[in-house]
Amino acid sequence: MLVDDQSFLRLGLRMVLEPEPGIEVVGEADDGSTAVPMATALRPDVVLMDVRMHTTDGITATRRVLAASPSTRVLILTTFDLDEYVFAGLRAGASGFLLKDAPPDVLITAIRTVAAGDAVLAPSVTRRLLERFGSVLPGAGGARRREEVMNALTEREREVFLLLAAGRSNSEIASGLHLSEGTVKVHVGHVLAKLGLRDRVQAVVLAYEAGVVVPGSHELS
Repeated sequence: MLVDDQSFLRLGLRMVLEPEPGIEVVGEADDGSTAVPMATALRPDVVLMDVRMHTTDGITATRRVLAASPSTRVLILTTFDLDEYVFAGLRAGASGFLLKDAPPDVLITAIRTVAAGDAVLAPSVTRRLLERFGSVLPGAGGARRREEVMNALTEREREVFLLLAAGRSNSEIASGLHLSEGTVKVHVGHVLAKLGLRDRVQAVVLAYEAGVVVPGSHELS
């Protein structure tokens, strides 16, 4: 489903996506206020969500769409790669973000990746951006504290979570902990499940919110 207040952009997205096998554009909305009931009715696998819209912004719409249709994944669309509103979108449950001028092959790969249950933003990039904007994310005062988060995990899962927070890939985590990548993948799955997270991006966001990582610092608490 496409959500953007610019009709020509929605048309361009549709022209890129519709010829692709396995991808169908099931609906379009020009504002977050119309996107929510549409997503509730259509239950799309993926929503491409603009950030800045006239009536209801993409962050609010993302939160409401995911509350109404938990199986749906949201990709935030933005003109600026360091737009602080994007991070509020990630905190609202989005699975990553894309620039509006992303090449068609990047867009298509991102949609397929998110539909398969993963995030489209590399953890290392997420970490770099959160270090810049983490201190100004709205609503951080209500975040779960570090102790609550860490106590939910086993010792090994804590190690994996800390490395996720540092932006490490599965192969890097495996190397650092002397484990196989398959074992790391299992541990990552357990971490996400226990903490109620959708993907690795959300794991990094939570790490900042809970004080496991301090914005602007490369140190783990």
